[in-house]
Parts: sequence; C-alpha cells; structure tokens
Amino acid sequence: MKRFWQSLYGKISLIFLSLLLLLGIAQIIIGLHFSSRFLEESDQKLNHDLAANLAKHFAPFLQDSINYAAIEQSFHEMMVMNPRVEFYLLDEAGNILTYFADPSKIKRKSVAMEPIRQFLSEKSPALPLYGDDPRDQQRRKPISVTPISIPPDKNGYLYVILGGELYDSARAMAEGSYILQTGGVIIGIILVLTAAVGLLLFFFLTRRLGHLISVVEKFEAGNYDERISSDARDEIGRLGIAIDKMAETIQANMEEIRSNDQLRRELIANVSHDLRSPLASIQGYLETVLMKYEQINDQQKRSYLQTVFKNVTRLERLVNDLFELSKLDAKQVQPQLESFSIAELTQDVVLKYQPQAEKKGVALRAVLPEELPFVAGDIAMIDRALSNLIENAINYTTQGGEVIIELQRQDNGVQIRISDTGRGIPPEDLPYIFDRFYRVEKSRASEGTGLGLAITKKILEAHHSEIAVESEPERGTTFAFGLESGLKV
Repeated sequence: MKRFWQSLYGKISLIFLSLLLLLGIAQIIIGLHFSSRFLEESDQKLNHDLAANLAKHFAPFLQDSINYAAIEQSFHEMMVMNPRVEFYLLDEAGNILTYFADPSKIKRKSVAMEPIRQFLSEKSPALPLYGDDPRDQQRRKPISVTPISIPPDKNGYLYVILGGELYDSARAMAEGSYILQTGGVIIGIILVLTAAVGLLLFFFLTRRLGHLISVVEKFEAGNYDERISSDARDEIGRLGIAIDKMAETIQANMEEIRSNDQLRRELIANVSHDLRSPLASIQGYLETVLMKYEQINDQQKRSYLQTVFKNVTRLERLVNDLFELSKLDAKQVQPQLESFSIAELTQDVVLKYQPQAEKKGVALRAVLPEELPFVAGDIAMIDRALSNLIENAINYTTQGGEVIIELQRQDNGVQIRISDTGRGIPPEDLPYIFDRFYRVEKSRASEGTGLGLAITKKILEAHHSEIAVESEPERGTTFAFGLESGLKV
C-alpha cells in the first residue's frame, strides 16, 4: 500500500480525491449560504412595504395615548397568522417600546438606527438589508420599517423582523428533512461518480507513463531495439517520440563506437605489420653488415645500406601519413582558404610526377581548358590530394598505359578528373578503397602506405567536397571531385 501511494498514480489520485472532497464541502457550504441569502433577499423584496401596510392597523391604538395591551394583542394575532415575522414598536432613538414575547427572550433594549435610515432612504438600498435582532446580542436579520406617530407628539417606528425565532426553529428542523437528505445523497453520488471517472482517466494516463518506464528499463538492460512507437501528439506522446529518437541516436553512436573500435584494432594491426616489415629488414641488413663487415665488399655494403635507407624512407613516409591523417581526423588542421588557379597547380603537380611516369613507361598528360575560374581552397592541401591521386594512378597503370588529368568548368566551380587505363578496381573492393591501409592488390604493398586515398578523402571533406570513383576491371579507373569558385586575385 505504501508503494502505491509513492507512485505517480497514487499521488495524483490522492491529490484529486482531496481536491474533490474540498470542492464538495465548499459547494455545500457556498450553496447553503447563498441559497439562504437568496431567500432572505426574496423575502425582503416581497415584504418590503409590510411595515407600512400594517401601520394603518395600529393607528387606532396610537390616538391619544399608547394602548400597549391592544398593540401587544395585535402583535400576537399577526404573529399567529404569520409565524415568520416579529413586530416591535420603537421610539425615534431606536429604543424598544413594546413587543409580544417572553421578556426573558429580549436581549436588546434598543436597535441600531443606521439600518433603519438606510431602509427609509430615498435611494434604494442593496438587499438584503439587515437590522439588529432584539432576541440576540449579535445576530442581524432582514427587516421592514416604517415611520409612525407616537402620542402625544413624538415620532417612532414600526420595526418588523422578517424570519423570526419561530422561522429559525422551523429552518433548523428542515435541515434534517427528507429533501435535504436526498439532495445531500445526490451530491454525494455525483462526487463519487466524478471520483471514479477521474481515477479511471488517471489510470489510463499513468499507464502510458508506465509503458515509457518499462521500455527505458529494457533499453537500460541491453535490449537496444526496444521502442515506444507512440503516435499520440500530447506531452506524453512527444516524450515517447523524444525517447525513441534518443534511443536511435544512442544505438547509432554505439554502432559507431563498435565500428571505430574495429577500425582501431585493424589500424593497430596494419600499422604493426607495416612497421614490423621494414624494421625487420633494417635490423636484418644492419646485423649482416655488423657481423660480416670484414667479409663483404664495398659494393655489397652499399647495396645493404641502400636497402636500409629505402626502408627508413618508407617508415618516415608512413609515420608522416599517420600523423597527417590523425590531425585531419581530429580536425586539428583547417584549410586556409584562398583563391588560386587550379590549372596552374595541376600543371605543377603533373610536371612533378612526369619523371616517375616516364620511368614506368606511362603517358601522363593534363587537359587544361582556357579561362577556367579561380577556385577557393588550401593550396597545400589540394596539392597533396592531387599528388596522392596522380601517384596512385601511375602506380596502378601498366607500361604503355595513360594517366589523364582533366579540368572542366562547372556552374559553381571546377571539376577535376584523374583517369587511368590501368587494371581497374574489382566491384567488391570499391566500397573499401578509402579505408586506411586498404590495398586492392596486397602484393603491391611496398609501393605505398595505404593511407593516400584516406588522406585525400579527409582533405576534400574539409573543403566540403566529395570524391567519386568509377572503375571497370581491365579498363581503368576515374576519380573525380569539385572545388567551388573563388575570387580572382
């Protein structure tokens, strides 16, 4: 039971029932109060001129002197005919001159004059208007008043209490009447039905929250495919949609973490392999030179040292590429944009690799249209991207083949295409060529670090450009990317 009241449904139910109970009590109190005021107001309006109309009846008893006995008898007769009223004869100061009642019941000798003046004023007073009740020190009741002459030459008032003591007794008895009891039962039934409907609605409302909690707990327990799938557009529905989106984001991040962890493992394995091979070669040749220094001739020593130098150079390039790629991954390197001629840069890179292409028997040429627009970019980074693609194309093109660098004007800049007539890339390898250390031909590992295309892709991403690749086995490969126009300087 304690756990129930600690739940959201229990707390809402307790607050709702408490408010409903207070509302019911307030409704009964307010209803009784205003119904009583309404009856008093209606009674005073209906009997507003009662005192004035009855004053004529008392005129004969106020001719030469006050006939108290006759007046009291008249009071008695009128009160018998209408038990709801009480009659008092007042002097001009509000003192009570005569009445019909047991003297022990009269608690006041006079009444306040202010309500009498308000009642008799030309300006209609707001009803109900209450005057002092002579039968109680504190109580005030609706009144009807009229001026009256009191012999020999004084003024007084006929003071009528509407709703006298007998009426109070009758009303007190009516409080236990069948009608009031029936009304109370009806109000109670309405409150109970309202409470039942409210509790049922709260149950369905909080049950949706319970479903949300259940899904989140399952997700926490490792069931990452669990979803709320809410179609509602209220606050709870929006919360469910937000939780689903959060779960999808968390799941995607976890998949990315797993993928990055797998890439990290592969990277470590590839780096270890690529470092181990040249280091083993360097160690082997140096040990040979040291152990057989006196036995080998100068030509062999030179050959060994050249091999060591070649491996050290490869190690240095590998380390530099790894360092550059790590900075690009961490976005520690941002392109310093400036406007430059992509045609001139392409020509310089082509001239740089011309000797390498001629040595391998590969034709290297550039197709550079006139009046190409300047492009915006980091010259050094674009130089590196072009160099990686051209060198890669030369390495994978056989003797007698051709590598073409073609620039084409576009609406928003220039497109650069690097095509070769090499062996091409198998379709199953295309999705992975931009991965670190991925090589289409594993036997050609000594010709590169396996990081060139990964670095190129990161450089172009930093320039908000994408690189595309098309390839057909035994027919060649084409890489293409675009650069946006820049101002000519």
